[in-house]
Amino acid sequence: MARSPFTLAASVTSALPRVGVVGVGELTEGAGGRYDSAVAELDDGRRVVVRVPADPAVFPELAAEVRALRALTPGVRGLLPFRAPELLGETGLGDARAVVVDFLPGYRVDAAHLPPGRGAATSLGSALAALHALPLSIVRTEGLPVRTPQQVRTDTARLVDRAQATRRLPLPLAERWQRAIDNDDLWRFESAVVLGGAGAASFLFEDVDGVPQVTGLLEWHGLSVGDPATDLQWLASAPAAADDVYAAYVAHSGRAPDARARERARLYAELEFASWLVHGHESGRDDVVDDAVGLLETLAAGVAGGDIVTDAALDVDDAIALLDRMPEASAAAVDTSMHTDAYDPEELSLWVSTESSDDTEPEDSPQPEDSPRPEAAQEWHSDDLSTSPIDIVTPDTDREGGAGHDGDAVAEAERASEAALRRWLAD
Repeated sequence: MARSPFTLAASVTSALPRVGVVGVGELTEGAGGRYDSAVAELDDGRRVVVRVPADPAVFPELAAEVRALRALTPGVRGLLPFRAPELLGETGLGDARAVVVDFLPGYRVDAAHLPPGRGAATSLGSALAALHALPLSIVRTEGLPVRTPQQVRTDTARLVDRAQATRRLPLPLAERWQRAIDNDDLWRFESAVVLGGAGAASFLFEDVDGVPQVTGLLEWHGLSVGDPATDLQWLASAPAAADDVYAAYVAHSGRAPDARARERARLYAELEFASWLVHGHESGRDDVVDDAVGLLETLAAGVAGGDIVTDAALDVDDAIALLDRMPEASAAAVDTSMHTDAYDPEELSLWVSTESSDDTEPEDSPQPEDSPRPEAAQEWHSDDLSTSPIDIVTPDTDREGGAGHDGDAVAEAERASEAALRRWLAD
């Protein structure tokens, strides 16, 4: 039974004993029933979010979130052009743990509706580049997971083996994925600080001078050292904006070019279907297995005859060309009014529809109550741990750490990136 906002508000006073709660409301977010959450107004003027796992299976995820937020010291936060939730307190609530963090204003845009051009897309790319540029010691000091390229490759192969063991994985997909795993070039990358699968909906936006800019980042429970491409796999479900996001990511990255990043990201996106199949098989859920098989068969038909790894990898000239394609002007005005509440897209079904059809769901279309993968999908998808607002908050364009960049800064970043690419070529 879901806990009421008033019950959750009472836990705030236990976690923060020197403050009082003067107001409480529901927190709209795409938690899929995995968390009970509320927003509380404190007597000192602050607005906080309290959340409690609704299922014991979620306890480890919330514990990982707490560890990650503790790793984000003031010095680390100063390296980021956006905010992360600040851990304010914890307390017991029955057999669960209640966690209180500060409230981050903003709205979210799901990947399928992310517009191209300078603004939301380019701000996302630069935000990801800033995250991946964090020192690895941040993760190692806190004892969070660290995975080498070889470990990532091994884990990927293990997932494919588990999917094949179900005897429901289409053979063409198994062979396609195995060819990618066997390709040494694909796994030559430099590990970085990652969120382990961040999506567009992990980021909060505010309008700065009428242009959407990333001002906050949620979903820190996957903080680790690993493959940067895991945080790019959602590009598969953002066909309109993918190239601009990636161009901005390359332009603002100080790292050596990763020739196969988008191909690994593609592989990880496809393997989400394998994960869904394995989840259904190992949990004894025939409905989930049947659903996964249908998705896999659709995917197999859509990629028939193709390989993950192409002969034409991204070389230095290609990477420099990406810098040149950075949009010069903002995209046409986009109505984001429908994205002011947290939105947890059905990533798998969206991605399949991207592969199989040019038609997209209107962004103001209501979600039918009998839509596919209801309870099962909600149990499996990771929660976004959102502190997204109940209503729109007027953006503070003067707040420090904003994600906006003037033209000179962008130009300088692009020149620096191009110089880094050419140095890499010379080496």
